[in-house]
Amino acid sequence: MKKLVYIFLLLSGAVFAQSAFQKGNELYKKEQYEQAAVVYEGILQSGQQSAELYFNLGNAYYKLHKVAPAVYNYEKALLLHPDDAEIQTNLKFAQKMAIDEIKVVPKVGFSKMLNDFLDVFHYDVWAGIATGFSALFLVFFIGYYFGAVSVWKRTFFVGMVLALLIVLLSVGAAIIERNNFDTEQPAIVFAEIAVVKNEPKSSAPNAFELHEGTKVFVLESQGDWQKIELTDQTQGWIKKSEIKELK
Repeated sequence: MKKLVYIFLLLSGAVFAQSAFQKGNELYKKEQYEQAAVVYEGILQSGQQSAELYFNLGNAYYKLHKVAPAVYNYEKALLLHPDDAEIQTNLKFAQKMAIDEIKVVPKVGFSKMLNDFLDVFHYDVWAGIATGFSALFLVFFIGYYFGAVSVWKRTFFVGMVLALLIVLLSVGAAIIERNNFDTEQPAIVFAEIAVVKNEPKSSAPNAFELHEGTKVFVLESQGDWQKIELTDQTQGWIKKSEIKELK
């Protein structure tokens, strides 16, 4: 009985979310961006989420020139659809509204080569490649085991070795990429002006200032403070209330 109630509530929530989403889209088309944002936020508060929902909410905030919420919701959409070109494009437009221009320190040498290789695919794609070549390895093994002609047996054996190497490579890439995803804690500055300190206390000297819409990475927390790092590797302490974490 409890399962039936749960399924009913789940379906009801999905129907409500779809209806509300369409309403939000209609308000957006009428250029009623504030009302559309309220509807989209209501859907999120009900527990429903999707890349399209975050994307549309980001669009509404972008039209309202609210840089932090726009960047935040585009980033949330990218977490669900990391390879979506349209989301990436709109995020870049929203980031241009931000005051801060933080440089990205490029990786060099082997670290850069490894990073570029891993970033070719999302960890889910790497896992899919590993699964596909695992099946191919099994096909080659069957061909090798039951093969009667020596030429074909050698061919299947070589195929087995290559498939196994690709499986191991893909599994390793998927694990590293997933670990990087899990350990990385990105956040968006929501305060109009955020003073970053050298230490986690209000009396500490100011390190620098950040403005709304800037992306930071949380390294650790102490009470009401969080240690952050920028893409240029600058570090400092900021109040928790002034940023909003993406994960």
